[in-house]
Amino acid sequence: MQDSEPTELIYVPGASWAPIIVAAAITAFAAGTFMGWFLWLVGAFLLLIGARSWWKSSSDEISRMRREQHTDTAVIPAQPVRRAE
Repeated sequence: MQDSEPTELIYVPGASWAPIIVAAAITAFAAGTFMGWFLWLVGAFLLLIGARSWWKSSSDEISRMRREQHTDTAVIPAQPVRRAE
């Protein structure tokens, strides 16, 4: 067996609190709709902060990815779909 560099890489996003913050913010936002403006305001603020954090972290991860990967498998050419006659 040969040791070689992988030709296709799988990227997994890093750990983040942003999805949990966004979920809590949506809950507070929805509850604030029925319970009062202060909870709605807190939910809206947390939603903006959490969404911004999530967007920024995913943008940073995407920018660090390789732009091109070379595959070691054959490329299957596209064929038009034909109706069975």
